[in-house]
Amino acid sequence: MMMFDWSRAAACLTLDPELFFPISTEGLGHEQVERAKTICQGCPVRQPCLDYAISTGQAYGVWGGTDPSQRRALAANPAARGHGQPGGRAAARKRSRSPASR
Repeated sequence: MMMFDWSRAAACLTLDPELFFPISTEGLGHEQVERAKTICQGCPVRQPCLDYAISTGQAYGVWGGTDPSQRRALAANPAARGHGQPGGRAAARKRSRSPASR
């Protein structure tokens, strides 16, 4: 498995990955998602994690404190994401590139 520099500082690094990839989002799965999101809230690399998940289209799991439906919404409306908001850094980078470099 490839590790990114930012992932070495992740709050989830030593935790069971299954916590962040529940098989359901209902019942116990919902509780699991909420626990994972709580861990992400205090993570020093939450933003790069979320940027990675959005830029690579991660369709499963909790990344950067978001679930798949939240990431789809953020990806669908990049103009609404500013710095300091989930996915804002990646959106700002995309907006700052000239059309020729995209």
